Amino acid sequence: MKRRTIPRTDLNVSMLCYGVMRFGARVHGADMFELYRAYCEAGGNFFDTAHCYACWVPNGNGASERSLGECLRKFGNRRDVVVSTKGAHPAAGPPYPRPADCMTAAVVASDINESLERMQIDTIDLYTLHRDDPRHPVGEIIDFLNAEIKRGRVRYIGASNWTAARLDAANSYALAHGLQGFVASSPQWNLGKPNHQSIAWDGSYDPTTHLMTDEDIAWHRRTQVAVMPWTPTAYGFFDGAVGRNPDSFDSPLNRERRERARTLAAELGATANEIALAYLLAYEFPVFPIVGTTKLAHLNDSLGLDRVSLTPRQRDWLLHG
Repeated sequence: MKRRTIPRTDLNVSMLCYGVMRFGARVHGADMFELYRAYCEAGGNFFDTAHCYACWVPNGNGASERSLGECLRKFGNRRDVVVSTKGAHPAAGPPYPRPADCMTAAVVASDINESLERMQIDTIDLYTLHRDDPRHPVGEIIDFLNAEIKRGRVRYIGASNWTAARLDAANSYALAHGLQGFVASSPQWNLGKPNHQSIAWDGSYDPTTHLMTDEDIAWHRRTQVAVMPWTPTAYGFFDGAVGRNPDSFDSPLNRERRERARTLAAELGATANEIALAYLLAYEFPVFPIVGTTKLAHLNDSLGLDRVSLTPRQRDWLLHG
């Protein structure tokens, strides 16, 4: 698998990021280790998890991070991989109770403490704020994140579900004050247009998430800040899978896009899933899709994403015909 350096960092990572949200929740033990092994043997070295992941299963708080740490120790390759985790997520029902205000230096420091302890590592390579809270000025947020960088517990910082306007304000503040800004953004983004603003893991509406917009795309083109899209395959919709949240992308518009993806896949000797991923890589800024499958066959299909390269014309044809 091809690798690329995230701009403004020394993190040289595989084009496909493996999201291990369901490690410790849906997949365990030997099956989990096999997925980890297959990804690494294919050249993958970029893992994404979060403080809140796996909280939706009984006694699951922290299970994803602990499971990733278990894999790191079993395979002994911590120095070879890049670990990304997220914190500052608001309350998500009874499974994940949180303070009323999660975007504070104290809460983020506590999240980082727990993440490091769970994974049994000393430093988080890329620490991402899971949500935004516009009640807090960007300068305040950048200041306390840079304090964590100075402490050596975090190397680089990112933002998930932030708008381009807030990202720009934060990075402008960082530049003006000689501090590190956000090096990556993680919105929901794929070839499809969802039937909702966005949804949480239990299928409910989640107003704190952010979908990639044309304004965001223009900002990333201008700044070259990396994008780590979540749900990059629309929960498998473009491959015809009926998986998690099957109604999220089923619409006449998306069925037309799926047919075009299948047509292009046949022409290029690829799968529709590979085409959906290649669509994201066809933009003029660094993109590292986060794939979170727990099935080895699906993972192997996604690992072929860099076999396929699309032109801007093919990219736009998938959208508009």
